[in-house]
Amino acid sequence: MKSRFKYRIYPTSGQKQQLAKLFGCVRVVWNDSLACCQEKYKLGENKPTNSELQKLFITQAKKTEDRQWLSEVSNIPLQQSLNDLNQAYQNFFKSTKGQQKGRPIKPPKFKTRKSKQTARFRKGGFKVGQHKVYLAKIGKLKIVSPVKVTCSSIISNSN
Repeated sequence: MKSRFKYRIYPTSGQKQQLAKLFGCVRVVWNDSLACCQEKYKLGENKPTNSELQKLFITQAKKTEDRQWLSEVSNIPLQQSLNDLNQAYQNFFKSTKGQQKGRPIKPPKFKTRKSKQTARFRKGGFKVGQHKVYLAKIGKLKIVSPVKVTCSSIISNSN
């Protein structure tokens, strides 16, 4: 069974900068990948696979001057962002074909700085202690008692 926890965190000023950078990187990878998928759709081509998107927008992007700052954050949330985009497209296509119950689902949208900033870490990208949570490439964050919700682990910045 998967679990999801929400934490109230108290980052230092350096950690706040690292978290802001992480949220920005996740948003950039999502938006770049979404733009590519939309362009492929307009050209009548199939949506790129998740591994192709990872190669293009994470691995190769880190090697360019414009996007080398992507290497300053953990790979895990960037990969999870692409997994989330893939899931959003699967849900959208299932909804349009009538294979999914409930109201119709709209296609994925671009993320903005004003929208809710989130980053998902999977196993290996974080460690939970009694009063601290360790996040890869950010460090130990002071926490208040967690609230168990469900599903996967999420760290979010609510404005």
